[in-house]
Amino acid sequence: MTLQEMLGTALPLLQAPMAGVQGSALAVAVCEAGGLGALPCAMLAPEAIRSEVAAIRAGTRRPFNLNFFCHQPPTPDDAREAAWRATLAPYYREFGLDPAAIPAGPGRAPFSAALAELVEALRPPVVSFHFGLPEPTLLARVKAAGARVLSSATTVDEARWLESRGVDAVIAQGLEAGGHRGMFLSADVTTQLGTLALVPQLVAALRVPVIAAGGIADARGVAAARALGAAGVQIGSAYLLCPEATTSAVHRAALVGDGARHTALTHLFTGRPARAIVNRLMRERGPLGGEPPAFPLATSAIAPLRAAAEAAGSGDFSPLWCGQNASGCRAVPAAEITRALAAGLAG
Repeated sequence: MTLQEMLGTALPLLQAPMAGVQGSALAVAVCEAGGLGALPCAMLAPEAIRSEVAAIRAGTRRPFNLNFFCHQPPTPDDAREAAWRATLAPYYREFGLDPAAIPAGPGRAPFSAALAELVEALRPPVVSFHFGLPEPTLLARVKAAGARVLSSATTVDEARWLESRGVDAVIAQGLEAGGHRGMFLSADVTTQLGTLALVPQLVAALRVPVIAAGGIADARGVAAARALGAAGVQIGSAYLLCPEATTSAVHRAALVGDGARHTALTHLFTGRPARAIVNRLMRERGPLGGEPPAFPLATSAIAPLRAAAEAAGSGDFSPLWCGQNASGCRAVPAAEITRALAAGLAG
């Protein structure tokens, strides 16, 4: 069975779920073009997920993917939070912000029993996970609801772990990929492999299909991933400038500037390594510098700085998520991007 037969799509092309820069419109556009559109759910309340799924089903009859995070909720650490806000204090003063008025709290929710119940009600064709998998009872509920299950791996050990727990396919997330690293068995970033190194190792180690992700921006990248044995590819950054994306004005400006060629892994924005375009905060604090609160608690302290800077037209404190290869990122409809990528599947 080919990957597209498994997923019910015309093409073995997946749109990466990108929280904060997209909703149902991008997913629908990719689905209609023959790929697997995705809806990122980690930052959405259950009713918002219901609404977005209704919009997807109103726009397409083709399969789509709901994506969830599987991180362990951290225990709040008041001392660590206070120390982090003290580190950011010069920036608060610069923008006239009162640190004491900034609420604490998580920015992203992990998969839960309530979300499993929602999946059972919505019955999405595909469900994907980041940061591992939910506990076995919850995963069993997802599979019993009829969904194909995908999850991201950044090492061979993670991929084998996922396969042993019954995923239908593994997304090989190379180090080049934008956004959060899917790493979950280790927090050591030196374990992370580039796509060209990771994909063939996973193909050799697994029985389930491998989907390549990271640094793939055009038809040549798609062809290269397929030549390495990938059953399909997942693309994120190339869609960021599409009119169907909700990418902010400052993010769009960064993507078309020379700065997009310089990205780095950083934990400053959320507390977990993620690849973004280097901006002022990353330069001045070091991309992996300091000790922000554990994921996703770090989000709250940065949020008011981001809002204040963006109001002034600056992305200095924004998480400008982007992969290492933004060359395929164009301000054209998502269907055009999808068709251009599909040219790499010929032959």
